[in-house]
Amino acid sequence: MSKAPDPAPGRNSRTNRQSRIADYVLREGSVSASQLAELFDVSLMTVHRDLDELERQGVVRKYRGGVSAQPSSVFESNVAYRLRTAKAEKAAIARYARTMIEPGMAVMLDDSTTTLEVAHLLPDTTPLTVITNFLEVIKSVSQVPGVRLISLGGEYYPTHDSFLGVPCIEAIGSLRADVLFTSTSAVSATHAFHQEQEIVLVKRAMMRSAVRKVLLIDHTKLGGTALHQLAPLTDFDDVVVDDGAPADVIRALRDRGVNVHVADYPP
Repeated sequence: MSKAPDPAPGRNSRTNRQSRIADYVLREGSVSASQLAELFDVSLMTVHRDLDELERQGVVRKYRGGVSAQPSSVFESNVAYRLRTAKAEKAAIARYARTMIEPGMAVMLDDSTTTLEVAHLLPDTTPLTVITNFLEVIKSVSQVPGVRLISLGGEYYPTHDSFLGVPCIEAIGSLRADVLFTSTSAVSATHAFHQEQEIVLVKRAMMRSAVRKVLLIDHTKLGGTALHQLAPLTDFDDVVVDDGAPADVIRALRDRGVNVHVADYPP
């Protein structure tokens, strides 16, 4: 059993402990409640309360005597889970995506954690108009000089930390972006997929409202499917993957007419 992550200096709040528990469970895959109580030096009852809250958020799945972070459609959708996965890959993809942005553009970012990495790189590319439904992106760029921020309203979904639904789709339809950066949970040899209908509808609306459509996808999502088809890969002008993607998969995509770019990790 590996060591629990150290707490942040001066912080022992319940929220901080739950974040550390989530990190540990996501890293280990599964663990018993009694192990967590020992690792975090709290009572079994406290651990169960923390796990109940994390399960409510969709980060973990409780079972008799323990907890699992085995990915499922719920975990793959949850922003807390997605923020912890493939961080180096997403950063590399975002750096490549940044080269597609020029000052003066209207840039649309969906509620994916990969596009959040793109948002972190925008201060050096202003002036820009940024259009998004993702609260984390809104917070990231709202204080950046030279960024005109257009926030897409709608119903707030805490699991995604974003705004969805009919009002969001209608707001998207009234706008025209120079470029859309979007991601999704699974990509087969021919199509992009997502497990949630509400997300698919918003992403499709964004694709209709953008001149250039760029799909950002880390290699862990290749070769998968989910419940709903989002779009054929050939509907995207560009698909950016990290260099962890197998060479034969990249060749196969290009053979099917998909415009694939490979983002290298920094030396």
